[in-house]
Amino acid sequence: MTFKRARSEEQREIRRRAILDAAAAMLDEMPVAEVSLNELSRRVGLAKSNVLRYFESREAVLLELLDVFLGRWLADLADELAAGIEPHTAPEARAARLAEILSRSLADRGVLCDLFGAQGGVLEHNVSVEVVKRHKRSSLARLADMVELVRGHVPELGAGAQWFCLMSLVSAGALSAYVPPPPSVLAAYAEEPALGVLNVDLCDALRTALTSALLGVLPRA
Repeated sequence: MTFKRARSEEQREIRRRAILDAAAAMLDEMPVAEVSLNELSRRVGLAKSNVLRYFESREAVLLELLDVFLGRWLADLADELAAGIEPHTAPEARAARLAEILSRSLADRGVLCDLFGAQGGVLEHNVSVEVVKRHKRSSLARLADMVELVRGHVPELGAGAQWFCLMSLVSAGALSAYVPPPPSVLAAYAEEPALGVLNVDLCDALRTALTSALLGVLPRA
């Protein structure tokens, strides 16, 4: 794909969307750490200098994708929670279902978890203050949406819903760094089975972490 110079706002938006779409396609093939600006430029058919006209760095592209993917996930999560949580059951039962649905939903979205894992240590570096502010404003809005969604099904969480939602996303990013293990680690587990206790299943690990977090924020009887 090759582009002529964008001369209108509509054309510039088409370029931005093409860059984001190409980066999203790369994330389907490789982890965040392997996404390079050179390869992104090649796939989108623009010189690297031209890509930098629309996004100031590779990290800026990925931060915007994080927001896009997070928004899509929250839209899907609303349907998953509505279908999976019985509104008139006890708070503990609804909390358990919340942890189960959240853990499964996040584990099914490896790219989103990978982006969360890279957010603080990688993606928020090599970006300007303006990009960071824009990203943080968007993140706060998404967090508020998630809090409202979670509180709608487990209102007993009260003010603790925000902490729980934030920790859910942080946990998803942190745990996803261990899944799947690299070949050398898998080989070590195969040669020494006792080490396999350290082999993390993302969905199971998230369910345990989120259930523990919920127990910490649910009010005591």
